[in-house]
Amino acid sequence: AYAIDLAKEAEVCAALGADFVFAPSAREMYPQPPNTFVEVTGVSEHLCGMFRPGHFRGVATVVAKLFHIVAPDKAYFGEKDAQQLAVIERMVADLNMPVEIVSVPTVREPDGLALSSRNKRLNAEERAIAPVLYQALQLAADCIRKGCNSAVQVRSAALLYFEEHTEFRVEYLEVVDPASMTPVETISGPVRIVAAAWLGAVRLIDNVLIDNIKA
Repeated sequence: AYAIDLAKEAEVCAALGADFVFAPSAREMYPQPPNTFVEVTGVSEHLCGMFRPGHFRGVATVVAKLFHIVAPDKAYFGEKDAQQLAVIERMVADLNMPVEIVSVPTVREPDGLALSSRNKRLNAEERAIAPVLYQALQLAADCIRKGCNSAVQVRSAALLYFEEHTEFRVEYLEVVDPASMTPVETISGPVRIVAAAWLGAVRLIDNVLIDNIKA
């Protein structure tokens, strides 16, 4: 369902010095209905996993197939989809896959909106207010930096900000452990503030990592 322009993406890869592009069709990757799946429990049930049942099982399975076919030394995953990154990191660790997972910091527009192919689906009005998601996360992060250690209070501050921007429908906003992606109650170490919200027909996700907290 994602908008894909393979020719354009191949041009970008070539400009960056890529030698090969691996772009198999669905028929090549799934020549017959699969009976084997990879499921990473614990990391995948919350957040996006709660609202998109089976999504991370599909992610883990196809990435495992990718690693098996390509046998890469390193694989790069963006921090914007922090739960996906955590799922892949745990899968690689649990299955002793010989690949180094490299996390890539989120790239943002000047107004703070995280880059994503789905941003193209926003109309002009929606694009203008889309940075509100990141602003809410920054507000929550500021609460933590100022000494608030209650996840409930941090969430409340961010959700209150959304009450001023009713164009958004918040799916979830949580303070989680960065490794397990499970919600925390008391903030005593590094945490990631994660959120998903609908703006019109577009589902936006974003997060910020707070890792300079003293236990």
